[in-house]
Amino acid sequence: MNNYSQTLLRFSALFAVIGAFLGAHMAGAGSLAFRPIHAHILVVGWLSLFAWAVYYKVFYRKVSTLAKLHVWSAIIGSIGLTIGMWMQYFQPFGLSETFNLIFYIVGGTILLVSFFLFLFLTLTDGEQKQS
Repeated sequence: MNNYSQTLLRFSALFAVIGAFLGAHMAGAGSLAFRPIHAHILVVGWLSLFAWAVYYKVFYRKVSTLAKLHVWSAIIGSIGLTIGMWMQYFQPFGLSETFNLIFYIVGGTILLVSFFLFLFLTLTDGEQKQS
């Protein structure tokens, strides 16, 4: 397994555990308060990172700066978006609402950049020869 795939797969597994834990907590508490955060952790953190791990395992076998930027922006953006969303919705640390909103926006923007990097990666590397 190449390093990109392995890194994404490990973070994907971490997001899966956190998402499952949040789902169990919501079920046990009888509250849906964490629903948007739970959904984003599973869709962006678990599924997207897992899908990209598969892409790097199956289709992309070389080392490149673009791939490295994509992988780390995906991880940082997934963490930033989900933590930022939690901070924005629950205001847990008594920080200003402006700080929480900026944290949320920056995390989401980094994640959006990773999606564009992935698009660019697939468009420019489609000519790879499979052996």
